[in-house]
Formats: sequence, C-alpha cells, structure tokens
Amino acid sequence: YFNIVKLTAGQAFEYQVPGYETCIVPATGTVDVTVEGEAYGGIGNRGADVWDGEPEGVYVPSGAKAHLVAISDTEVFIAGAKFDGVLAPFAVRADDIDLVQYGSDDTKTHRKIKHILGTKYHDKVGRLLVSELFTVGQGGWSGFPPHKHDPDRLPDESRHDETYNFRFKPNHGFGMQLVQREDGKVGDAYHIVDGSTIVLEKGYHPCVVAPGYEMYYFTILGGLSQR
Repeated sequence: YFNIVKLTAGQAFEYQVPGYETCIVPATGTVDVTVEGEAYGGIGNRGADVWDGEPEGVYVPSGAKAHLVAISDTEVFIAGAKFDGVLAPFAVRADDIDLVQYGSDDTKTHRKIKHILGTKYHDKVGRLLVSELFTVGQGGWSGFPPHKHDPDRLPDESRHDETYNFRFKPNHGFGMQLVQREDGKVGDAYHIVDGSTIVLEKGYHPCVVAPGYEMYYFTILGGLSQR
C-alpha cells in the first residue's frame, strides 16, 4: 500500500485501511497525528525537500483509523503492508532513526539508509519495513551488488514486495531502475524522474542516478510471510 497526501496548513486527512498496517512519514512539513485516540504532535521537521532534515513517522496498526492535521504545508507518505494482527501505535522521532551506510565512493555505490521502521522495531511491527535511501555524492549506483527478495530461503533470502518513490536533487535530475526477473536473460530498464514510483514484485533491482544529481527513494518492503 502506498499513498501520497498533500495538505496545506490547517487541512485534515483521515484514513483507515482494513488488513494493512501503515506508517505515516512526512516528506516535507509537519503534521499532528491521532491514531484511535492516541495523539502524536509535531511529526516531521523537514522544510523544502527530503534533504532538509531527518525523517519522522507514526506506526498505525492494521485497520486503525488515523487522523492527520497539517501544521504547515506538507507532503505525506503513507506506506503499508498486509498484516492481520493488531499491534500498538507509536511514533518514531528523528533521534530514533537507525542510520547505516553501504558501498564506497571509489565504486560510486556509496549510499546511506535511514530506517524508520527497521530491525529496531522487529517486536512492534508485523511485516512492514520503511526506510529512506540517499545516494552520497552526485551520480552513482544503489541496490548494488544486485540482490532480490523472491522466495523464502532463510537466512539467505526472504520474500518481500517493494515500492519505491524517487526524488532528485536538483529536481530535474533523472536515473534508471533496472529489473532482471530471470537469471541469464535481459531485463527491463525504467526511466525514473522526480516523483516516479516503482513497484517490484521479483527480480534483481539495482538503480542508478545520472552524473551531477543526487537521488533519494522512499522504500516500502512488505513481507509476504514474515518481516
């Protein structure tokens, strides 16, 4: 599940998604969030774009009613995954984010990942993983070396569907999402621009940003049998 909600200051939005746990993450701006009577004030501290501050979020249990009120003009990501259980809502503040880095500058694969719902919350979330990925420097690769999430072959591989929403800096930047669904066969290449959304159900899936631009993507992983 993925939705983008744009609100001006003072506007409200309410949603409820039966059978899906969700996570509210402001891309820009600030919102007050209420989940079944539990209030979480001042979620989000970013200004002009996703590079302007740290992410914050609110976990919303499966089927729960969430109410948002924009404190400032805001763009909000709502990520979700199927999950039948019902857990407790909670907020993830900037200080709670797990930051990891992969790759190297020499190979143009250096990127940093900010886990909003990562392994830190394995006992508080069902099957939803939510992160933000930033390439470090201009140009370069992400999702490299290529990997996939097709079958459940623990501990080597687990079955997940993925959704990405891309942003570029400057925002006229662009890149390419590659998907190789079968070993030894030519895959597909998708031209991605600022605001592009890609859904990946299987296959190796590296992506690349053109020289002169930085790339970000909001990442949703939904485990089909586990987190």
